Amino acid sequence: MVITKSRLVLGATAVTLSTIAVTSLGIHSRGQALFKASPKELVDEVWQIVQRQYVDGTFNQVDWQAVRKEYLNKSYSNQQEAYKSIREMLKRLNDPYTRFMDPEEFKNMQVDTSGELTGIGITISQDEKTKQLVVIAPIEDTPAFKAGILAKDVILKIDGKSTKGMDTNQAVSLIRGAAGSQVTLTIQRSNQEKQFKITRARIEIHPVRYSEKQTPVGKLGYIRLNQFSANASKEMQEAISNLEKKQVTGYILDLRGNPGGLLFSSVEIARMWMDKGTIVSTVDRQGVREREVANGRALTNKPLVILVDKGSASASEILSGALQDNKRAVLVGTQTFGKGLVQSVRPLDDGSGLAVTIAKYLTPNDRDINKHGIDPDVKVELTDAQRQELWLREREKLGTLNDLQFAKAVEVLGKQIAGKTTPTAEK
Repeated sequence: MVITKSRLVLGATAVTLSTIAVTSLGIHSRGQALFKASPKELVDEVWQIVQRQYVDGTFNQVDWQAVRKEYLNKSYSNQQEAYKSIREMLKRLNDPYTRFMDPEEFKNMQVDTSGELTGIGITISQDEKTKQLVVIAPIEDTPAFKAGILAKDVILKIDGKSTKGMDTNQAVSLIRGAAGSQVTLTIQRSNQEKQFKITRARIEIHPVRYSEKQTPVGKLGYIRLNQFSANASKEMQEAISNLEKKQVTGYILDLRGNPGGLLFSSVEIARMWMDKGTIVSTVDRQGVREREVANGRALTNKPLVILVDKGSASASEILSGALQDNKRAVLVGTQTFGKGLVQSVRPLDDGSGLAVTIAKYLTPNDRDINKHGIDPDVKVELTDAQRQELWLREREKLGTLNDLQFAKAVEVLGKQIAGKTTPTAEK
């Protein structure tokens, strides 16, 4: 998920399955306004937003004008009928990321800058080909994480109800609930079905954790970034500053299992590592490009390795792609999730909301990573059994030489520190 300061923008359409409230992101619902759109006006408002902003000018080969005529010729006696028609209308685009949210759904998908939420702590997406609900990543140290949910798990059932044909909003409504209550997820993983009974909880998110590591190649700074929340850049700045004072010789930035977050946070963090160059570009349907660039204020120029895996999505891919393309960092691990579309989220006149795909984002080298992800420079695969062992049962090994991906990162850093050629195609 990627959000700009000026408006809510999603770069991976990751939906956090939790009860979340907006505080001070500058996003305000107009539902309390004196004017409230009639049901038909709401349908047309949604159509108009898609007409103006949708990334594909052919509307994915759909006659969007005919769609407007069809749905405005209907009669609507209440908002619920309008909501049903809007969802049907948007489904014509065959784009799981362009979606309507009723007032309750809209309220609950917004990000709370306090870093606290209630739920089970996972982000999900709908696979564009299979239409299945897929876990992008569990948020570290949340109920879903502790229960054993992993990135790329397919959600087959929620409390026994099949998710076939279910969109992310419906899944959110079923999974969300009061702290202390339980939800059962039926998961498909490597052609096996597993059941997880998870107790919902109040969750406090700490985006950055860091430590000084004594390794065979010297004293290194290890920074784990769990998500790009509003306070992540501040905590990252503190982490780098404190590790610089300890005179570390290089850094390992761990983005494994990081599902994304705020766009401005990923840009600010990229600027802490690189002095010059493009960070990310977004391109709309007119081909208009907006670029975010470094500002010459990097906090360190010491060697850097980034750890990534298939749970590294969206803002994680923006950051790792920027540092890889600018040859500022070497990526170690496995292929990332692959979410390169940008959604703008708009409040509607009755307090509901609309997410519409408005652009794609490109890495500095103009790579479109949507559906593919970012390939690491140095590939280190873990089996599902190894991942579960490391992340769930033996967490104390994470970020140590008993962590195979971390150990490879140390080896790569050692070569950089020694002035040897940085590997770019090692397997």
